[in-house]
Amino acid sequence: MRLERDVVLLITHSGDYFTVDRVAQALSRRGARPFRLDTDQFPLVVQLQARLSNQGLNHSLEYGGQSISTEQVQAVWMRRIWQPQLSKELAPQFQAACARESLAALFGFWDSLKDARWVDDWQRLNAAENKLRQLRVACEVGLVIPRTLVTNNPEEVRGFFQEVEGKMVAKLLTPLSYSMKGSPFFVYTSAVKEEDLLDAETLRYSPMVFQEQIPKQQELRVVFVAGNLFVGALDASGYAASTVDWRRATTEACVWQPHELPIDVVRCLNAFMARFGLVFGAFDLIQTPSGEYVFLEVNPTGEWGMLERDLGYPIAEAIADALLC
Repeated sequence: MRLERDVVLLITHSGDYFTVDRVAQALSRRGARPFRLDTDQFPLVVQLQARLSNQGLNHSLEYGGQSISTEQVQAVWMRRIWQPQLSKELAPQFQAACARESLAALFGFWDSLKDARWVDDWQRLNAAENKLRQLRVACEVGLVIPRTLVTNNPEEVRGFFQEVEGKMVAKLLTPLSYSMKGSPFFVYTSAVKEEDLLDAETLRYSPMVFQEQIPKQQELRVVFVAGNLFVGALDASGYAASTVDWRRATTEACVWQPHELPIDVVRCLNAFMARFGLVFGAFDLIQTPSGEYVFLEVNPTGEWGMLERDLGYPIAEAIADALLC
């Protein structure tokens, strides 16, 4: 018996909320069947079966009292991949190996969905996560970028600090948190003071990103979905105590306002996404007091719930349309 191909797989984790629910509701209204897969629940709660032979392949999942096979999946929304939550009863020396094997099995399952519509394909997501590649491509398509240094050399950092006249920020190459609420392990973009350079020798343990601090009129979160742009703006003066990173501001200080980008910036963002082959991305831009727009980065699985919640943008509807097109 041939199964109906009506499932849209929503890849996330058990702590996710709002956005995944909104997309699931939008899909249901369109007649699709959303299936939420919380990746942190594999392997303790989620069961996966992969059968392979010369006669054919069959992959299936069981979770939350439901079961699906790959032949039922028409589309996949790659929202989040989380580390497995393993039992504390498992000896510490086995934790890393079991987590590694679990993720390998999940990625094998993704591979079985090669004929499905992805927003977005995990291999393209991995390529787009590279912050240095982002800055290179942004520059190539015509976006303005901050002067940037990535190094593990303390002397280079001290020299760059002088070059930007002491107006410098530091951040990581990779994100440590993926949530509207953030995480105690999240390392925010932070201003660097001259006394901080005394600790620059610790760079021998890990390189960091250093950028000139761009003067801000507004901070922008620009959500791109299949050519549609949803732009939220924050008045940078509204949270003056933490102007380096809006995620450190209080909820009361983060008052999102709608914003319209100039057509030349829109063209550059479209070209940027085309270069990476992505359907979705959440850009961070700065508008300076002179009106110039500066590219900071794009998160290919970035947050957008606050824009839908506060501004009424139909982002979940746009994602559902992109998945079912």
